[in-house]
Amino acid sequence: QVQLVESGGGLVQPGGSLRLSCAASASIRSIYAMGWYRQAPGKQRTLVASSISGGTTNYADSVKGRFTISRDNAKNTVYLQMNSLKSEDTAVYYCAANFGSSWGQGTQVTVSS
Repeated sequence: QVQLVESGGGLVQPGGSLRLSCAASASIRSIYAMGWYRQAPGKQRTLVASSISGGTTNYADSVKGRFTISRDNAKNTVYLQMNSLKSEDTAVYYCAANFGSSWGQGTQVTVSS
């Protein structure tokens, strides 16, 4: 089972940007789906973005046009570029393989002035 470690979270002002990274302990080239989820206090964990092997990406409506997911197979790393951040983006962000077969420990993103 692949181990996943997220990094890159922090405090940012509304309108700002962050890039999250998810480093995998093994090759992600053969992993069908890599995704980013988020969970705000008192809410369910939801899928934010997914990257399917072959190149397809999908986004939650709330982040379309602002977030971009990408894979670097050579580095076994998945990224989530987050632009035009809003207060409602505040959450713990988790990386997952194959829609939950493996999870990272999460990284906190706080959007506040």
